[in-house]
Amino acid sequence: MTRKTLNFNDSWQFQLHNSEPDPDQWKQVLLPHDWSIEHPFSLAHDGATGYLPGGIGWYRKSFPNPLLKSNQQAFLLFDGIYNRSELWLNGILIKKHPYGYSPFHVNISEYLKTDNELEIRVDRRRFVDSRWYTGSGIYRDVQLIVVNAIHISIWGNRLTTPTINESLATIEQRLQLNLQVNGDEHSITIISEILDSYKNVVARTEVHPSNAELSTELTLEITLNKPALWSPQNPNLYQVRTLVLNNLVELDRDIQPLGIRSIEFDSKLGFFLNGLSTKIKGVCLHHDGGLVGAAVPDAVWRRRLYKLKNAGVNAIRIAHNPASNSFLTLCNEIGFLVQDEFFDEWDNPKDKRLNTGEKHDDFASRGYTEYFQQFAESDLKATLRSHFNHPCIFMWSIGNEIEWTYPRNVLATGFLDAKWDGNYFWSLPPNAPDEIKRQLETLDKDGYDIGVTAQNLSGWVKQLDNSRPVTANCILPSVSYLSGYSDALDVIGFSYRRVIYDYGHEYYPALPIIGNENLGQWHEWKAVLERPHVAGIFLWTGINYMGESHAQWPTRTTNSGLLDAAGFVKPSYLMFQTLWRQEPRIHLVTQRASDCEFHIDKTKLSAIEQDPNAWQKKLWEWPERNQHWNYNTDEWVVVEVYTNCEQVELVLNGIVIGAKLLVEQNDHIMRWALPFSPGELTARSCSDKSVHARLLSSGDIQGVRLREESLPNDQNYHHLIIENLDNNGQHVKHQQHAYKVSCHHAQLIGVDNGAKDGLAPYTQAQICTHNGQALVLIKSLSSDCQVSIESNCEHQQFKAQWSLHSSFKV
Repeated sequence: MTRKTLNFNDSWQFQLHNSEPDPDQWKQVLLPHDWSIEHPFSLAHDGATGYLPGGIGWYRKSFPNPLLKSNQQAFLLFDGIYNRSELWLNGILIKKHPYGYSPFHVNISEYLKTDNELEIRVDRRRFVDSRWYTGSGIYRDVQLIVVNAIHISIWGNRLTTPTINESLATIEQRLQLNLQVNGDEHSITIISEILDSYKNVVARTEVHPSNAELSTELTLEITLNKPALWSPQNPNLYQVRTLVLNNLVELDRDIQPLGIRSIEFDSKLGFFLNGLSTKIKGVCLHHDGGLVGAAVPDAVWRRRLYKLKNAGVNAIRIAHNPASNSFLTLCNEIGFLVQDEFFDEWDNPKDKRLNTGEKHDDFASRGYTEYFQQFAESDLKATLRSHFNHPCIFMWSIGNEIEWTYPRNVLATGFLDAKWDGNYFWSLPPNAPDEIKRQLETLDKDGYDIGVTAQNLSGWVKQLDNSRPVTANCILPSVSYLSGYSDALDVIGFSYRRVIYDYGHEYYPALPIIGNENLGQWHEWKAVLERPHVAGIFLWTGINYMGESHAQWPTRTTNSGLLDAAGFVKPSYLMFQTLWRQEPRIHLVTQRASDCEFHIDKTKLSAIEQDPNAWQKKLWEWPERNQHWNYNTDEWVVVEVYTNCEQVELVLNGIVIGAKLLVEQNDHIMRWALPFSPGELTARSCSDKSVHARLLSSGDIQGVRLREESLPNDQNYHHLIIENLDNNGQHVKHQQHAYKVSCHHAQLIGVDNGAKDGLAPYTQAQICTHNGQALVLIKSLSSDCQVSIESNCEHQQFKAQWSLHSSFKV
């Protein structure tokens, strides 16, 4: 028998209990599982983590002994438990693991009996232990791995591609073998084969290491002719299949993903992928999936990722913690570069409610800092080993906005009055480099030194991986350049500091620059386009996320995303699609003039910013804009056009209102103001009238449609979209309606309408539309699966049905 990797997600029992578990309270759950998302939103909790509870959760699972022979070993591999978990097997404590985001594995061989019971305690009583929604429980996959005594160690198979050109690539493979066989002599053969996407063997190597070599890390080299390179445009993937034989008997078989790509950052010219200059068009993502919380099925991420891809996004920064392996696998396949981030806190804590330095010291807000000194190295290295072979990962980030937690660094910058809505974003550093250096030399370090810690973290990365650069998201780069922090980095990342791109390049020209956290505004992308030395940006954020909403009830979703929490497109998405996609595009949005801060020139039909430079200081959240043409007759309406076409004309009911040149719009937005008249509003390219966008006035809600918006390989998950309709079957976006959901041979996973302040529990079987639509996520249980919706009010009765047989996938 060779290696067996078994899905260990089924047949778990769970209960929430702050003392010992109650024998009568167990319920069946399927992993991944997030218990917090199952509860109603409540002011009793905190908006920092989404107004949802923590507590102590208990899991247990019974299973037979998986070992068939005495020389076999069994491992449990957890991709993440949030958090402070303790594992008992047959009553014996076998593992404690505080960090909620790092994967870990446990050799359970010596604890196994004929029949076994695994019990896991997850202590999430510190329900404000983060600055975003974390979820609670065993929220990522679990595997049971059974191997022979001679086997490739878990995460002991690392692949790099030191040589890449058009004719060939060399793949370097580092193998760590486990040999617990009482010092016996072995006749080991190792065969490594590269398989293409059709499972054809396209390259191979075979080695016969000596017994002395087996005790060290083995290095193999495989040459592949005419490699198909991996990139976001063409995410070509191979597999490396490695066999371990003893006396020609197969003992182990390990398969790893392989993507062949070269990475280079140049301090003058930016980023190069496979030798081609490439701007990073990135977004930051937290790990929640909206209505599913932190336990996100692949189908949910797949839908969201393809939508981001369609906006032109080519990179994702996982903020501010390591990603799941299932998420990274999707990024390999769909084609996203990924910056994988290890930590949000180091030596000193952040304030989970208010950010920057600690301002609360209550039990509920204790985070990872309590464990950093003891576990940072092991958590970082475990994550890196686990994620090493994902070709999508092109950078490791050792930390996010750490400087605030070291008082000496804040003082040295001179930014003593930094304000999130003011000077911090737009001001050059108050202190010049010489003054910052003098301050650092004289101010008390007061404990830990940020430069020393950064060097330690970067050094641990380099011990295992020299093929990818190390970065960090620096919130005060002017001091990080001089504190020793930037000395630990291969690429310095700026957090909202586009105004010092030139400052950094002038004073510290050898260190490449990237925007690791940026406002989702035109001014941010414009600054990158004008500077070859800036590799690109990561917008905050790609998708609205739960949390970071302290004292903002009922708002519990941060509204900075290109997509809302239900995965629906927002105006900022439409804008960046015109910036990041090459194909000609036009998008139309509208708003009542009375709800806009524009000067309306009724004679010229123009809407003009009161401050012509206001666009240069736009922050995270866009003003409300509508994707419909429904207002009161003669009411003045502002029309905005987002486009990459040179000239666009606006047409209302066949009458040309006027044309505008894109080059004349400083904020990259064309605007008109006109009195509302129902009908058809069209914006079309003056050079190619087939490139256009239009909005049609709709009537009142007279019906409803239930359509599917899913993708292949969604493993029985179905995203069903509720759309209000008028008598003509047109989507009604300006009126809302409430519906009840019923399922037949299907499990209702959750409902959401994307509203940032929606407080209805995700798991209830009713939902009111927002912007004329809502999401219903179900899991089909048989081929007879059906879902019905009907009005949740008596005076207007609308119904719609969807069935698996008639589903149409988009």
